[in-house]
Amino acid sequence: MKFGKRIKEQIQESLPEWRDKFLRYKELKNLISSPAPAESIFVGLLNAEIDKFNAFFVEQEEDFIIHHKELQYRIQRLVEKCGDNEEMFRLEIGEIRKDIVNFHGEMVLLVNYSNINYTGLAKILKKYDKRRGGGIRSPFIQKVLHQPFFKTDLVSRLVREWETTMDAVFPAKVAEEGYERSAAVTSAAAGEGIFRNTVAALLTMREMRRGSSTYSAFSLPPLNLSDSDLVLRSVHLSSPIPIP
Repeated sequence: MKFGKRIKEQIQESLPEWRDKFLRYKELKNLISSPAPAESIFVGLLNAEIDKFNAFFVEQEEDFIIHHKELQYRIQRLVEKCGDNEEMFRLEIGEIRKDIVNFHGEMVLLVNYSNINYTGLAKILKKYDKRRGGGIRSPFIQKVLHQPFFKTDLVSRLVREWETTMDAVFPAKVAEEGYERSAAVTSAAAGEGIFRNTVAALLTMREMRRGSSTYSAFSLPPLNLSDSDLVLRSVHLSSPIPIP
């Protein structure tokens, strides 16, 4: 699939309020094809895009840290309230379950947002160098690697923490293929837009980060959200959502 089509699909599958925060890939591609834009103008547009990515990513990251603490507090209060009464806990955790699943999904979408925009920048710079005979790709990418929007370690760590929490607070079931994941993770959000978008994001990240014949120094490293693979497995086993 051509990247232009892929980023269009990713924008459509993201949260509505995020859709104007992605790389303007088509506009930049058309600019390259237009009569010789000055390199300074092209680089200036890319810098403006990076500023946009950073502002959005940092804002979301800060919101996630606050939400992370709020959800931890809600679960702790519930544990204190229920004590050893597992039945009460099982019933009342349902009120928090959807918030947990949605929070996890939004964080996965943000990691995917970083991946998509980095890949878009690398590809548009490659097109520019090929068309204009320049050599701006490598130094520009080195700059990108130090930008806040590219550094997803904190969000990825929170994703893994909440996957561990979901395993702990949702009733576990052993799947036929030997994977353990609560069906509640999927049933809590089956049919919800955020859940569908999360699955789409996970599939995209797995495809973009796996090794291929086109792997290069500009490629993303292998996906480091291994537990999220279990979410995809659980969808196959317990959700009506079709997965390609």
